[in-house]
Amino acid sequence: MKVRLKRAAPGRGTITIIAALLASSAILRLGPGAGSAVAEAVLPLQQASEQGTAPQAPAGEPDKMDRVGLGRLLAALKEREARVAEREEQIEMRGKALSVADEEIARRMEALAEMEENLRRTLALADGAAEDDLARLTTVYENMKPKDAAALFETMEPDFAAGFLGRMRPDAAAAVLAGLSPETAYSISVILAGRNANAPKS
Repeated sequence: MKVRLKRAAPGRGTITIIAALLASSAILRLGPGAGSAVAEAVLPLQQASEQGTAPQAPAGEPDKMDRVGLGRLLAALKEREARVAEREEQIEMRGKALSVADEEIARRMEALAEMEENLRRTLALADGAAEDDLARLTTVYENMKPKDAAALFETMEPDFAAGFLGRMRPDAAAAVLAGLSPETAYSISVILAGRNANAPKS
């Protein structure tokens, strides 16, 4: 009595081995996260490829090994894909947040530049107005009678009075100083001399 050996369906083992090799290549590209999950499924297929035979499932459980291995592979791939998608979403959200922050910073910088320019113009106007006021007031003091101007300068603080006398014409300033009390004239003269001493020498 001859015993017939059951032969595997032609082509089935080759297709299985090719599928396993393709899956291994995909795992290597995806990285180490998914490789460990399918090691058990790929190893028997690689061993069968080296021996030149198709992997045999245990008796009574046809193709169970293939189904379990492929199921683990698909689960690992889905998990990896989910992590990659989540990471890409986080990167996209951060990119949008940075873009919004950059626009806000640019807007604020532009507003600060405009405020600085307005402040510079205001200070220039204020300085010009103050200088004009001082010039007019100095002219008024110069045109006053020396006796009246001296009486007014007696009531001023020495620093304040020295500021106006320093702007006045020398002859008008001398006439005012002559009408001041000796103490006041001395204090103003000391202040004026100190300012001239600190002036750079030519």
